[in-house]
Amino acid sequence: MAFADQTYGFFIPTVSLMGVGCAKETGDQAKALGASKLLIVTDAGMKALGVADTIKGYVEEAGLQAVIFAGAEPNPTDTNVADGIAAYKEHNCDGIITLGGGSAHDCGKGVGLVIGSGGNIRDFEGLNKSTKPMPPFLAINTTAGTASEMTRFCIITNTDTHVKMAIVDWRCTPNIAINDPVLMVGMPPALTAATGMDALTHAVEAYVSTIATPITDACAIKAIEIIAESLRSAVANGENMQARDQMAYAEYLAGMAFNNASLGYVHAMAHQLGGFYNLPHGVCNAVLLPVVCEFNAISNVKRFADIAVALGENIEGLSDVEAAEVAIGAIRRLSADVGIPTGLTELGVEEKDLATMADNAQKDACMLTNPRKATLQQVVDIYKAAM
Repeated sequence: MAFADQTYGFFIPTVSLMGVGCAKETGDQAKALGASKLLIVTDAGMKALGVADTIKGYVEEAGLQAVIFAGAEPNPTDTNVADGIAAYKEHNCDGIITLGGGSAHDCGKGVGLVIGSGGNIRDFEGLNKSTKPMPPFLAINTTAGTASEMTRFCIITNTDTHVKMAIVDWRCTPNIAINDPVLMVGMPPALTAATGMDALTHAVEAYVSTIATPITDACAIKAIEIIAESLRSAVANGENMQARDQMAYAEYLAGMAFNNASLGYVHAMAHQLGGFYNLPHGVCNAVLLPVVCEFNAISNVKRFADIAVALGENIEGLSDVEAAEVAIGAIRRLSADVGIPTGLTELGVEEKDLATMADNAQKDACMLTNPRKATLQQVVDIYKAAM
C-alpha cells in the first residue's frame, strides 16, 4: 500500500522481553534505565491479586524503590492521569512502570507525557505534541490484546466531552516492553476473547491501512495466522501455556503492525463507544470489525483475500471478491466461537447516539488511514449494521 514517493517511520521499544518468567527481569531493566524510585501504575484488580506487589518485589530485589498507584480505570480518564501525576510527584519518583492491559499502560503514558513536557494531558491530543522526553518507562503486559506496552498510542477519555482523545506520540513508546505469559494465565475467558479479538483488529486494520509497508504487512499477516491458530485454545483453557505464549507473540506482532501503519474506522468508531458507554474496547472492536470489513472490502479485495488465507481458509478457485467474503465470514465465526456479543444492542448502545458518535469518529485520528473514505451517513449506517 505504501508508495515510493513517501517516507515512513518504524517505532518500537528499545528492548522487548518475551517468554515465560521474563517479568523477573523488571528490576534489573529499571536499574539499567537509571531509575531509582518507580511509580507502578496499575489497576485495582492487579493490586488485589497481588501482582503489583510481586512486581514491586522484583524492583526492590534490584536495590530500587517502588510505589504502587492502582488508580487506572477501564477506559482511563484525564482524572486518572491527574491522580497518577500527583502520586508521582508526592513520592518523588523518577521512573514509571505500567502493569496491566491497555488501561494501565495508557494511564501511565499520560502521566509520563505530562511529567516530561508539562501542561495538561488534554494538550497532547493528536500527533507528536510532546516536547521533552518522558521519564524512564517500563511496560509490563498482562493481556494479549492492546499492545499498548509497545506502542506510541495513548487513549485517554476527556471527562468533560466523554470523547476518547487519541494521542499518538513517539515519545510515549515505552523504553522496555515485557510480555510474560505467566502474568496472562489469570485472565478469564471473556477477557481473553475480547483482548484476542482486539489484537486481530489491530492486525487486519494495519494490513489494509493506506500507509501499510512490507514491514508492517509481515507483522500483520503473521499475527493473524497465530490468532487463528491459538485464540480458541487460549479461551478454552487459560492455563494452556503454549496458547498463552503464542497469543503474547501475536498481540505484539499486531502492535508492531498498527503502531507503524496505524488503524481505521473500527478503532475510530470503537473509541466513541468506549467514551459514551464505557464499554470494553476489545468487545467493541470485535463487534465492529466484520461490519467495517464489509464496507472496506471494495477498496482492496486482494488484501482481504490474503487475510482469508492467514485465517486458515481455503480460497482455491475463488475470485478475490469471493475470498474477501470468506475472510469476513471467518472473522464472524471466530468471534462467535470465543463468545463475543452478537451486536451493539446487546451492549446497551442506543440509536439516538449514533449520529453524535459518527460525527466524533470522523474526527478521530484512526480514520485517516482507513482504506475507504466514508461520509457521515455511511458511518452511521455502519453503526446501525452492527446493532
